[in-house]
Amino acid sequence: MPTSVHSALVGLVLAAALAMPALADGLKDEIAPTGKLRVAIAISPAGGAFWSTKTEAGYAGVPVDLGKEMAAQLGVPVDYVVHQNSGQITDAAGKGTLEKGAWDVAWLPKDPEREAKMMFGPIYEVADATYIVKPGSSVTNFATLDQAGIKVAAVNATTTMRGAIAHLKNAKVTGYQTYDEIFGLLKSGEIDAFALSRDQLNKMAQRIPGTKVLDETFKKTVTAVAVPLGHPQALTFVTKFMTEAVTNGTLRKAYDDNGLKDTPIRTE
Repeated sequence: MPTSVHSALVGLVLAAALAMPALADGLKDEIAPTGKLRVAIAISPAGGAFWSTKTEAGYAGVPVDLGKEMAAQLGVPVDYVVHQNSGQITDAAGKGTLEKGAWDVAWLPKDPEREAKMMFGPIYEVADATYIVKPGSSVTNFATLDQAGIKVAAVNATTTMRGAIAHLKNAKVTGYQTYDEIFGLLKSGEIDAFALSRDQLNKMAQRIPGTKVLDETFKKTVTAVAVPLGHPQALTFVTKFMTEAVTNGTLRKAYDDNGLKDTPIRTE
């Protein structure tokens, strides 16, 4: 083999080695200590950029697709760890790697309280948080909503719930564990309103005739990839993964395949 060709081949091998994730340096042990990539997901009927859905075949959603692709890049199986909301995912972040309910990577709304419990990579969604009001309600805006005696529901221990509590001075905000429970309470008129992201509420309004999604926005919710504290190699990897997912079309495809073709990818 000519020396020039041999040198070129050696160069290609070295370049490929440098381009690969540093699995030999402990990344796989840190990001997938059980031998699987445990992806935390939260379930709702509507799905979305953060929420996933239960299907006959398993699970569907943007985090589901991103987790599958990330596991493939790492060369490990994917394992979805199901929660009812982002608050439960947050609570599980500090648990031991082998403890039931612990996870390795998640995509969820970011706020200062969560930054004390996990490390976040790039933001990929910015959503408007508002309220949907029950059928037949006389509430038309935030001013008429924020009155004594008004019952507002939110998903417990979430960024949106904390935002609603800060926003409403007179109405009472109560946390519930699941989207489905709140859906039932709104449909029956047992609560006056539900605080959540506008995209989720617009889908809910289609399923409960007579409800109205208020035009105003009380909070911008940002969603990002996250790993537990103390996982710096994992954070570097997921940051690179998400940066590339935006530029190479992986994230756009995940949006499109999950009913979000008209939803733009919004970063900071």
